[in-house]
Amino acid sequence: MISVEAALKIVEENTTKGSIRAISTIDALGYTLAKDVYSPIDMPSFPQSAMDGYAINYDDSIKEYKLIGEQAAGSSLKFDIHKGEAVRIFTGAAVPITATTVIRQEDVIRTNGSISFTTAIKQGINIRSQGEQIKVGESVLKKGTLLGAPGIGYLATLGITDIEVYSKPKTAVITTGDELVKAGTELKYGQIYESNSIMLDAALQEKGISDVIHKKVPDNYEMTIETIKSVLNENDFIIISGGISVGDYDFVGKALKELGVVECFYKVNQKPGKPLFFGKKGDKMIFALPGNPAAALSSFYIYI
Repeated sequence: MISVEAALKIVEENTTKGSIRAISTIDALGYTLAKDVYSPIDMPSFPQSAMDGYAINYDDSIKEYKLIGEQAAGSSLKFDIHKGEAVRIFTGAAVPITATTVIRQEDVIRTNGSISFTTAIKQGINIRSQGEQIKVGESVLKKGTLLGAPGIGYLATLGITDIEVYSKPKTAVITTGDELVKAGTELKYGQIYESNSIMLDAALQEKGISDVIHKKVPDNYEMTIETIKSVLNENDFIIISGGISVGDYDFVGKALKELGVVECFYKVNQKPGKPLFFGKKGDKMIFALPGNPAAALSSFYIYI
């Protein structure tokens, strides 16, 4: 029996990374980046107005500015603003290159095609400079980042359509036990409803793993061997629930040994979840969890 710390170290040292594949950003939810991502553009890619208001070429000696046009968000118009001139501008619009300041519309009095101000003006206010958020070539997200909605949104904002990620592990969940029956059927004396496969499936989905093979095996040695063998070659992760203790009808440990699975550890000094097994066969990772639901889920969250 080993400590929790020792067990965790063994799992980390024996973790197998998935193969690397290219994937569309819009399909990347729940995947982990396999390479660092760098920005292909400045963000924003042009000086951008942070307010609805007026862009001016500021001169503190000028009190009134002549309006020469309007710049909406998305417009490709390019104004050359001289001293004493202003352009009506909206949030997100490109600020004319020669403009030095954007004045909020709340601070402006507009009369006869000209504007004046109701507050003191500071040079350079309300303009998001080009590359203020991130500059071309700067790091966007690091290798190993688990992609959720914020990360995917960030990548899309930068126009990144494809990324390289680790393939999600092909996973099989096997539940054991003659006493287990499917919910929705009538319980006979001595039976209980099988919940671990549903619980573990939900826990895997929380981690972005949704394509899971499920198998159920009775307390039978030969059938336990055949069931584990049937999923061992085609899956990266095999999670077995129950049958790992030392009772007369616990056949999982013997079956794993028969199939050539190398034991990394068996039994951890913890409650719940003492009879926990972790082993490997090649690059396949096999966890055999106790059948008790609390022990199984605790072991999943800590080790898997």
